[in-house]
Amino acid sequence: MLGSEKTAAVRERLGALTSDARLPDRYQLVQSLKAAAAAALAWALTGWWLAAPMALMAPWAAVALVQGTVYRSLRSAVELIAMMASGTLLAAGAAAVTGNTMTAMLIALPLTVLLGNWLPVGEQGLYAPTTALFVLAYGTYSLSAVGHRLLETVVGAVVGIAVNAIVLPPVHSLHVRNLACALPRDCSRLLRELSEGLVEEYDEERAERWHRAAGELPGALSDLRAARGWATESFRFNPGHRMRRSTPSPSERWDVVWAQVGNQLLTITLTLWETASERRALPRPSGPFLEDLSIVLAAASKVCAADETIMEQGPDDACLGKRAGHLAEARRALAAAKRHLRGPGPDTGASLGSLVAGCQALLDDLTPGEDDSAPLAGGARTGRI
Repeated sequence: MLGSEKTAAVRERLGALTSDARLPDRYQLVQSLKAAAAAALAWALTGWWLAAPMALMAPWAAVALVQGTVYRSLRSAVELIAMMASGTLLAAGAAAVTGNTMTAMLIALPLTVLLGNWLPVGEQGLYAPTTALFVLAYGTYSLSAVGHRLLETVVGAVVGIAVNAIVLPPVHSLHVRNLACALPRDCSRLLRELSEGLVEEYDEERAERWHRAAGELPGALSDLRAARGWATESFRFNPGHRMRRSTPSPSERWDVVWAQVGNQLLTITLTLWETASERRALPRPSGPFLEDLSIVLAAASKVCAADETIMEQGPDDACLGKRAGHLAEARRALAAAKRHLRGPGPDTGASLGSLVAGCQALLDDLTPGEDDSAPLAGGARTGRI
């Protein structure tokens, strides 16, 4: 048994390493290659077509505009061109007036930094002072030279937007589905740990870890909501999204259900933590009650695991039947746990009542309602989704 636990721990660690967010995924590799291609194309166009001796502005703008969505590339292009044009004009004007590069820098940099911070352009504000520095480094401030710099910027912006929109335009719907599957998986894992820990002599430290794990669930929901925003944005002005493989996403009701489940897990784990703490007056529940409660949580864990399977593979009669069976098992075990409420002292009754109420609400949230018959995009239907 100990060997299998060590093997499972090693596998889990290897899985965490291979899924480390610091490692580049396919999307990051594709966007990096597109940015490099856009820079090379912009450099070639301005170098050959415009005969620019050092066409730096064009590839710089092209790289900056290979954004995470086509809509973001278009929106950022307006901001970037405005900032780079401002930096170019202010630097050239300061140099023309002063005739000295250092003095022009002392005049142009404060103005461009203030402009980038003051205007609502976000990250693009940095391009005003940096463009001013590059213009001053060129050392040419004539009207034709300034016009050349601005033309290079526009060419680079057009190339960056075109490459991002035409070559595998980014679509982020798959990330939404992955995060949606993670919610029931995380809840199932925590419920299984609770079930196994209740039949053992859990201590305050272990109960605190359970509560911290439950407290991390709202963060996963926030990630899912942010991913939905990216997915919606990635379809705006995207000419190639219809040619990409469609990845159905769950309805927003899915988020509501798992937010409710996460709240119940917070309540249950908080009560268990307080009953394990020596600083609290709530006594630890009896062994027979914890055994019945362990069965409830184990069955609820299987319900959540079934929801994950349904989200990944779509609903089928066998999986839906197993889910209904696990939910019925949980309700039977909860009815058995409720019998322990008869006759305990007020302190013990408070801890038992809190745990029973939390489990009752948990099962209610996992039970399909009459208004929850609308299927998920892609056909999956489960719980109150």
